[in-house]
Amino acid sequence: MRILPGLRIETHHNGTIEFGENISIGQNFHITSAGSLVIGSNTTILGNTFVTNIDHDYQEIGKHILEQKMIVKETRIGNNCFIGYGVAIQAGTILGDQCIVGASSVVRGVFPDYSVIVGIPAKVVKRYNKTTLSWDKTNPDGTFLN
Repeated sequence: MRILPGLRIETHHNGTIEFGENISIGQNFHITSAGSLVIGSNTTILGNTFVTNIDHDYQEIGKHILEQKMIVKETRIGNNCFIGYGVAIQAGTILGDQCIVGASSVVRGVFPDYSVIVGIPAKVVKRYNKTTLSWDKTNPDGTFLN
């Protein structure tokens, strides 16, 4: 594992974070977990990136948000992923294997293997097409354009 300066790891309520083998993490990486959070092997995460499996409830008017309950959602990054600079991966995100996430994207949702994901909110723009053996453009839901 390669880690540049500024790593911040937080767990709450017996949360766990599992790092696969051969991971590279850029500077100022922040990760929080109150459940189980997994980052797959051979993944590269560039600097100023945030990953969490926690949302804060906000339903109680007049009560400070940090005094309200934590909502924990499964968050998992697959193997061989590349996470660009300044990305926020929010609670409930499942990235398949070998996904590429563009710089400054805000990611929440389930994304299939071999996806290129960009934007705010992040959407699939390309996927590896096993029929054409190339990276083909997609609709935002990940279906191929044709």
